[in-house]
Amino acid sequence: MPPPIQLPPVQLTPIGIARTPHPDRVSAPRQPYAAQGTPGTIELFPGNHYEHALCDLEGWERIWVVFLFHLNPPGVFRPKVLPPRSAGQRRGVFATRSPHRPNPIGLSVLRLQAVDGLVLHVLDLDLVDGTPVLDIKPYVPWADAFPSSRTGWLAPLAPLAPTAALADDPRNATDLTSSSAAPPSLLHPASLDPEPGFHVTWAPLAAEQAAWLQREHGVGLVTPVDRALSLGPQPHPYRRIKRDGDAFRLAVKDWRIRFRVEGRQVTVERLQSGYRPAQLATSTEPAIVLQAAFVAHFPG
Repeated sequence: MPPPIQLPPVQLTPIGIARTPHPDRVSAPRQPYAAQGTPGTIELFPGNHYEHALCDLEGWERIWVVFLFHLNPPGVFRPKVLPPRSAGQRRGVFATRSPHRPNPIGLSVLRLQAVDGLVLHVLDLDLVDGTPVLDIKPYVPWADAFPSSRTGWLAPLAPLAPTAALADDPRNATDLTSSSAAPPSLLHPASLDPEPGFHVTWAPLAAEQAAWLQREHGVGLVTPVDRALSLGPQPHPYRRIKRDGDAFRLAVKDWRIRFRVEGRQVTVERLQSGYRPAQLATSTEPAIVLQAAFVAHFPG
């Protein structure tokens, strides 16, 4: 038996940070194609000759961005995780794209719009604002895409009720590539997704509540709720979905969203506070005061 190999410690230094409209993990999409069109920047640190390292990058349409899951609790490693599409079954973390890894390294493919000095203007950002960036590489379609590859356990899930045909999924009716004649191997990833998404609609009361929160207090719940429920409304601890009597309840930060499911249709019925009445009546914390104002405006 060969002697064990002694490996030196690995030290990585971020080359820059991502600036995105996603302030936290709740608001960040889980995949770049779910963040379609979301703009942002990758800002590289000065004083390292990175402006020379960026030469010739602007001609590429997409780039790989290697980053750190910097919000992971230090030293926490989950060998088995519960991905959203796993139908309640835990999977080995190396067979998933979960952020809870031995080394918290992530990988995203983003659309590159422009290079301006040390700033890269990008689209389809699924990163939390302030994410440390470790490396940048060009995306080479003929070398990096293998759409006919096997996908292991990641296959169409058993639906909650009979599903509409895959062709009815609006994601599969739109070619989001730059060429209308692109072959299947170059289609947008959403068109190759084997599982049709859930269609989320908002009942009048829920829509009115969401509009009031956005208008009066700048609280945007529609996008994170739509993203969470379109991926799958089944009860799931990581996405904080539970049964609520004859319906379901999603927790988004301190808010509770009640919804119903019929086939692939999800209807958001109403928004509710996540605080107890006693807290709403006595607390002076700004977040709780806001929710008290919400409950007063929408009693019941």
